[in-house]
Amino acid sequence: MGEVDPAYIQAPEHQPKLIVTEAEGIPLIDLSPLNSCDTEAEFSSLVAEIGDACKNWGFFQVINHGVPLKCREKIELAARKFFGLSKGEKKKVGRNEVNPLGYYDTEHTKNVRDWKEVFDLTVKKPTSIPSSHQSDDKELNQLMNQWPEDLPELKEASEEYAEEMVKLAYKLLELIALSLGLPKTRFNGIFKDHASFLRLNRYPPCPAPHLVLGVGRHKDPIALTILGQDEVGGLEVKRKTDGEWILVKPTPNAYIINVGDLIQVWSNDEYESVEHRVMVNSEKERFSIPFFLNPANSTWVEPLEELINKQNPVKYKPYSWGEFLAKRARSNFGKLDIENIQISHFRI
Repeated sequence: MGEVDPAYIQAPEHQPKLIVTEAEGIPLIDLSPLNSCDTEAEFSSLVAEIGDACKNWGFFQVINHGVPLKCREKIELAARKFFGLSKGEKKKVGRNEVNPLGYYDTEHTKNVRDWKEVFDLTVKKPTSIPSSHQSDDKELNQLMNQWPEDLPELKEASEEYAEEMVKLAYKLLELIALSLGLPKTRFNGIFKDHASFLRLNRYPPCPAPHLVLGVGRHKDPIALTILGQDEVGGLEVKRKTDGEWILVKPTPNAYIINVGDLIQVWSNDEYESVEHRVMVNSEKERFSIPFFLNPANSTWVEPLEELINKQNPVKYKPYSWGEFLAKRARSNFGKLDIENIQISHFRI
């Protein structure tokens, strides 16, 4: 990535500060009550912790989550090998607007280019998405994962890891449902035919970390993100209490969880999706592996009727998840003249 192209440079008001504030207070939640015969009181305390974290932060970290360390180490090694391939080899599995799976290095966030390269894969096969963002276009494209020929361990490691992420995601969904006063399986049916995907990220060293971001400020449009990051760190969260950007310090073998826009809509704003971004490092490359939990593309999204009453009226109009996602994806491939679609466009 060498020289800093102006396409990467953030507007002055969004440029990162090199003196960062570490995120003291972001909850670190022990999920061991899910994996052992702990008391009902300990389980109830866990549910309350999850609810408080979702409401007050929109972000939290989990430990004792049940994901085998060996599985995580395996995909981290495979990711490093993949990004270590030549540019030409990576481009052989490059993604495009027809098939948005595979390698890509020119993604945009808020119409500014991100300082990163990525490799995307779908978790559940087959997965289909709308062929265009037009509401009257009912044609679907079937997504196909692409794999580098000379790196068979990447496919094996990714598929094993994705299975573990799905298991963890369902555990978290059940805890979130209980924290909202809903039956623990309330969300399960929505994700029966989920269209989740896994991403491998590499953020190269950057000569201008005061001007550039690995990923610009954004909120995740999906349900939940489960992020594994390396020891370098760089994820910043916008604190709800004062709007300050604070760094989430890496915790060994923990996962960072953030509430996405779908949870915000389903909960009718009880739990809010929070802005976050990724800083770059002038000396070290950074790797991370986010898992994005998506419902089926045929899903209509609206506040859950159980949470609506006179004191808490509906705050969002229903919208098609597949159509929303297709419109949202347009901005990944280039600079648009308009703001990307947001859930705020459906607010009543």
